[in-house]
Amino acid sequence: MGIYREVYDFAAKAGALEGYVYQKSKLDIDYLPRWVDNLVSHYHRLPSEAKEDFQSLCNGTLGRAIRSLLPHLGEDHVVIHKLKSITPGKLPLSPDDFTHGR
Repeated sequence: MGIYREVYDFAAKAGALEGYVYQKSKLDIDYLPRWVDNLVSHYHRLPSEAKEDFQSLCNGTLGRAIRSLLPHLGEDHVVIHKLKSITPGKLPLSPDDFTHGR
């Protein structure tokens, strides 16, 4: 698979995660560990120059997902730690903060 397809695939999966967890009152967390493991593995397979190019956007998308997940999982949950491992730097302040990285 070419790099553009890989980046698109990662971005689609990250966006899907953000949409899945966005402001849910009830959340089925059984899917999350595997989903996040796959997302983190995919991220680490991408070339560093590609990640440098989209990192601020990734921080925004996954940062909003983290903000949506925190009330359900708490700061110390393994899913939160794994997502934060691929979102260095400042994250959005809320699930509705679309100003980060713009």
